[in-house]
Amino acid sequence: MGNQLPGMMKYLTIPSLCARVNSMMPKKLLAGIFLFSFSALSYQIALTRVFSISLWYHFAFMVISIAMLGIGVSGTVLSLSQRLKTPSRHELTLARIGIYGLFLGASITVSYLLSNLLPFDPVRLSWDRVQLLYICLYYLLLSTPFFFFGLSVSTALSSSSERAGFLYGADLLGAGAGSISFLYFMSITSPEVVILLVSSIALGGAFLIGGRKTKVCSIIFIACNIFLLLMPHLISPRMSPYKGLQLALRYPGAEHIKTYHSPFSQIDVFRSPAVRFAPGLSLKYLEPLPEQLGISVDGGEVNAVTRADNRESLGFLEFLPSALPYELGRRESVLILDPRGGLEVLLARHYGTQGIFKVESNPLVIKVIRDDLRDISQGIYDDNTWQGLGRSWLKARDRKFDLIDIPLTGTSPSGSFGIAEDYRFTVESFKEYLSHLTKNGMLSVHLYILPPPRIELRLLSTLVTAMEEMGIKEIEGKIIAIRSWGSIGIMAKVEPFTREEIDAVRKFSREKRFDLVLLPGIREDETNIYLKTASNEYAAAFMSILDPGRRASFHRDYLFDITPVRDESPFFHYFLRLKNLRNIYEVMGGKWQYLIEEGYLLPVVFVQVLLLSIVFILLPAFSKRRKNDNPSNLPSLPPLLYFAFLGLGFMFVEISLIQKMILPLENPSYAVAAVLTSVLIGSGVGSLLSSRFSPLRSRFTLLALTLLIAAYSLLVPLFSDFIAPQPLLRKVALGFAFLIPLGLPMGIPFPMGIRNLGEKTPELIPWAWAVNGCASVLAPLLTIMLAMAVGFQAVMWLGAGAYFLAFLTCHKEGRLV
Repeated sequence: MGNQLPGMMKYLTIPSLCARVNSMMPKKLLAGIFLFSFSALSYQIALTRVFSISLWYHFAFMVISIAMLGIGVSGTVLSLSQRLKTPSRHELTLARIGIYGLFLGASITVSYLLSNLLPFDPVRLSWDRVQLLYICLYYLLLSTPFFFFGLSVSTALSSSSERAGFLYGADLLGAGAGSISFLYFMSITSPEVVILLVSSIALGGAFLIGGRKTKVCSIIFIACNIFLLLMPHLISPRMSPYKGLQLALRYPGAEHIKTYHSPFSQIDVFRSPAVRFAPGLSLKYLEPLPEQLGISVDGGEVNAVTRADNRESLGFLEFLPSALPYELGRRESVLILDPRGGLEVLLARHYGTQGIFKVESNPLVIKVIRDDLRDISQGIYDDNTWQGLGRSWLKARDRKFDLIDIPLTGTSPSGSFGIAEDYRFTVESFKEYLSHLTKNGMLSVHLYILPPPRIELRLLSTLVTAMEEMGIKEIEGKIIAIRSWGSIGIMAKVEPFTREEIDAVRKFSREKRFDLVLLPGIREDETNIYLKTASNEYAAAFMSILDPGRRASFHRDYLFDITPVRDESPFFHYFLRLKNLRNIYEVMGGKWQYLIEEGYLLPVVFVQVLLLSIVFILLPAFSKRRKNDNPSNLPSLPPLLYFAFLGLGFMFVEISLIQKMILPLENPSYAVAAVLTSVLIGSGVGSLLSSRFSPLRSRFTLLALTLLIAAYSLLVPLFSDFIAPQPLLRKVALGFAFLIPLGLPMGIPFPMGIRNLGEKTPELIPWAWAVNGCASVLAPLLTIMLAMAVGFQAVMWLGAGAYFLAFLTCHKEGRLV
């Protein structure tokens, strides 16, 4: 990772490695490194998809972070082992690198199959301590392919450090090509098939540069991969029995219908008695619901498609809390953001709305329902449907709506992982929603009640802050909230609710037995009537947030962090406070799993990775000290610090750019593709150019890069606002043109450092590779933790600072040693 394997995911087209490769650099080696990097990065991305499906995404995040230590470990092992070192700096040991490639390709398949057989499930950790052993086995298995990949690249760099620019360029371009190819592979097949494919590609690289035995073994393993393709039951990801899809399929009469794949999600369509989707349905409705098909995203988030061909069966829609905006008045134009199975679309149709607009963030949902479930859904996605992020879609249009509806409910309550970014519910996003309402328009958000209260309180805090910053006065007359037995609805207007609307809210709540939580002029005895809670905490909390005089103290004293969220740190679902950790643990029933799922998995993994990194970095030092009694002959610290700073700086900048570009590009996958394509093309070209033009190999390149990153930290928000209204292809093209100048100098420092080490102390190259790898694994974890505290712009400044520190480690003449 970092400057060896930049980024958690990399996307790039397949350009020419370089027009004039020096005759001393065997083209086979460059091709082999290209293919090995292609496979390693593709496997890494495939694992994130596999574990998102089989377990949960946050566990995939942990496993991949630990697995990538294999790259750093390879440098440590190469530094310690005399047998693995190449006999001469100018003698390229293609056969040995070919063997590493063979092990890389074989271990990709084997590590996946074995990890898929392990009966590990994080849900069982609370009562089954054997699961801890399974975690260790996961770490070992998944790090193995990356260890062999690291051996192949670090051996090549050690053998020919004077050509580090070409080797590093081949690594960058191969990784990027593998990433962008993964997008294509996943658009036509499943992740387990992609794993076998990238395994075969690595084996192809081993066949290209290896000896006779390596070639024979490569062919045998490729044949085994082809055989496994004929046995899908052996290679399909094993899904946790505690995921929503698996639970629903255990009901009598349940039936799995079909599975669909895309580069960023898996959707399963099924029938089950568990699919009874009517969020917050009034207890006064006693009739059966119409037929509903379940749809799950990655086996976890479960929604439903309701049969809509019989109007009489849709009478239950009038008993939903989300019907309230329509009961208050006719809505001629309605915008529904992320309708998923489309229940809110049916609701708008039921009340006679003619202009219904839908923006769905998951394009695969649109495709499945529009193409295969059209008959049951009655074409809910046939017209006026767009894919992307709702606020970005609004930013590109001047149209105003009578209702903007944001449903946050599936077939069952579920929370989001605390460190997941969410640009839908920041102060800036609510400003966008409110500015697109007609004079009497309404914003409506409905979500499940997940005790203790936190999600709804942060949502209200963020909404109120947005309204105040827009200059909206007397907010207490412009927000209402009602509560059902399982959900809560918050509705807001720019203009005050009229007396007729307030009376209609009271009537609707009384007839459907919903409790009032917030209403202009509400009395305390009007709340907590039908669905009593011991302390009437919802009404009290909502009033405290609405009161400017009490809001700050309420935020400060509340158990969870419910302060407003902004684009700079868009972690809406992160509620934990370190000072209240013990109290939160007790309130959540003494379940430490809650703390892990809410975000404390991140520091836990960081500590694990930090300790392992320290061990792997220090091992070569202890080894050299034992072999060398003269301390003056031991390697100096600056060269190792130089590569550590490069790893940190590269990843700080890369992860921050990806996060900031999610907003204008509307989808995390598009943001990853656009940012890493730009950065990797620039870095690859910069690395190759540095081998051709010696002036680029100057310490002042680092200084220029420091200033450039600082400038980009200020320009990215402005650029994001500029491209947000543009069509997707134009946004991607503009993003590429904007970011590639930053990528060019980012590809120069690493090969420059390797070249310098090779001239005086080539034995330090594997150690430098290990240091850079360990720092690069730490940086993504550290980036998210820092962003939660200070925002992504500040993290980019830290990236600039890391490159400046690398500049300071160089001598005046640009030497490291």
